[in-house]
Amino acid sequence: MKRVPLYSRSHRPTASAEPPAAAAVPVEVAAPPARGRSRWSFLLRHERRLWLLLIVGLAVGIWWANPTFNAKPPLTMEQIDAGIRQSIEDKPLVAPESRAYDAIIPSVVRVVGLMTEGDDGSDKKDNGTVERGVGTGVVIIDNGTILTNLHVISGAKKIRVTFFDGSESDAVVVGTQPENDLAVLRANPIPDDLFPATMRSTADLAPGDHVLVVGFPFGIGPSASAGVVSGLKRQFRSPEGQQTLTNLIQFDAAANPGNSGGPLVTMDGEVVGIVTAILNPNRQRVFIGIGFAVPIENAASAAGMPPF
Repeated sequence: MKRVPLYSRSHRPTASAEPPAAAAVPVEVAAPPARGRSRWSFLLRHERRLWLLLIVGLAVGIWWANPTFNAKPPLTMEQIDAGIRQSIEDKPLVAPESRAYDAIIPSVVRVVGLMTEGDDGSDKKDNGTVERGVGTGVVIIDNGTILTNLHVISGAKKIRVTFFDGSESDAVVVGTQPENDLAVLRANPIPDDLFPATMRSTADLAPGDHVLVVGFPFGIGPSASAGVVSGLKRQFRSPEGQQTLTNLIQFDAAANPGNSGGPLVTMDGEVVGIVTAILNPNRQRVFIGIGFAVPIENAASAAGMPPF
């Protein structure tokens, strides 16, 4: 825009005798620059530099935000191995069997059938009590309801159970299911922190599934043995031929006399069966690799519990 010239005017009078003063020369005075216009002029003059700075700034921002530009060098195999070893030392891996044992053990009880001396055919008649047999049971209701095998307490004059915390109580039979060799006991008194076992349907149980047996083999325990489900819907006939059990779970976890009535559990610590028998063609009462358990559905029905 064309600037407006400013002129300087003299107020002094002119004299005719004196030579005429020199003609006034217009003096161009720059107008003060407008603020907004000056800023835009600066931007226009430095447009290329500003665009360059903007592009550089964007490139730096993208580089900083992109993790691939800041990625650390890949770990070596030695570093990975050392990291794994340190992780295992800080938090050791727990075997599935150990987790299953920890989950079920608060619900496992030792079951002892007692009789009066002389009832076993001896000559002693001093009214003392002796152990007729030792077995295992599992708490299924926190009121002291326990599942075990009928043959564990058959013929006993008195039943005594020992809980996980070491406390002992007398128990009475409140139900039986002879066709499945099952008995339901009720213990009293019971520990304040009694934990019933979690039962699981056998509908999806399959050969090859890992299982755990917990009990008191030969009175020793609680003891744990691990194995797999060997088969389903098996049949077992007692050595004396007095009873035939059907629809049994076959397993290969070690079981011996004293394990009877104990739980067969999954790696989640959930009960799928009650250990009831072992097969030995030599008619010896020791384990050779074939055990049987009554499915928990049958056992639950013996206790009057609804099916799964």
